[in-house]
Amino acid sequence: MSAPHGAAAPPEAGRQEEPPRRAGRSAVRRLGLSRYTIVIVFAAMVIAFGIDIPSTFLSIGNLSNILGSQAVLFILVMAVLLPTIMGDFVDLSLGSSLGLSAMTLAVVNVQHGTNVILACLAGIGAALVVGLVNVVFVVYFDNDPFIVTLGTMTIVQGVIYIISGNNSVGIVSTNLSDWVFNNDFLSIPLEFYYGLAIFLVVWYVLSFTPVGQKALVIGQSREVARLTGVRVNRQRAWAFILGAGIAGIAGIAYAGTNGTVDPPAGSTLILPAFAAVFLGATQIKPGRINALGALIAVYFLATGTAGLQLLGTQSYYQQIFYGVALVAAVTIPKANRDRIFKKKRSA
Repeated sequence: MSAPHGAAAPPEAGRQEEPPRRAGRSAVRRLGLSRYTIVIVFAAMVIAFGIDIPSTFLSIGNLSNILGSQAVLFILVMAVLLPTIMGDFVDLSLGSSLGLSAMTLAVVNVQHGTNVILACLAGIGAALVVGLVNVVFVVYFDNDPFIVTLGTMTIVQGVIYIISGNNSVGIVSTNLSDWVFNNDFLSIPLEFYYGLAIFLVVWYVLSFTPVGQKALVIGQSREVARLTGVRVNRQRAWAFILGAGIAGIAGIAYAGTNGTVDPPAGSTLILPAFAAVFLGATQIKPGRINALGALIAVYFLATGTAGLQLLGTQSYYQQIFYGVALVAAVTIPKANRDRIFKKKRSA
């Protein structure tokens, strides 16, 4: 029987009416910008600080301070990336490798009068030894990387105290300080450009080469990687060794920046480095360790801290900002994913 003229036709049997689209659907999600959350907040933060304290925050001096002061951490973050992307999520010894490199350089150069270039090579070599030890006990003995690198971190820290006599060592050759910190290009210390060069190499290799594709497969599933013919242990071994070498370079940058090397050097940097790596994994390529996201995370946190310092806030507020930024950046994308999955299941 047909419906009367002008009356709405009844819905067909078994057909459900589509629920109206939620008016508040996020424009960020529609535009695919959720992977750039930190970039958006970063830009908003720069604008806010720039409006509030333009004479200091927007100065060349502040830009130079932000980029230069984080160069050592930036280089260490690139070291942390390599074993992490392979699925060996924690190499705690990298901070101590940085400290060992810096202290070896200082002792060899200052106390033994060795040429600064040879002293730098000795420092990087010492860090590489730590990487080789990790390879033996993590990769070839198939031990848990957290336990092994916790042990090597503790051993290396003890070695640093022994070779330094439990004292600070300095002043390292001014030639090194000139080529790391004192000299600049476009008013930015040279050490930033060294870190940028390392970043570009790591980013290119991980993003555009077969080595990077293999690393991604290994990080997702080692068994799948083995079945596809990837030499998993060799790749993991190189990740530990190269990570230690880059940490050694970070130690050279540390010594050149500070002039004097303290025994705990590096131990305070390892947690911020991991924080930047995991915070960066929520951006650009969400859920995947990536160099570009880590770069953004380092300078996002540094810019926020610098802005708060210029506003005259106490250091504990800066620590609160650091912690809140990390927790929020990790939690918000996960909450969005969970909401999407719930909608799909209920559809």
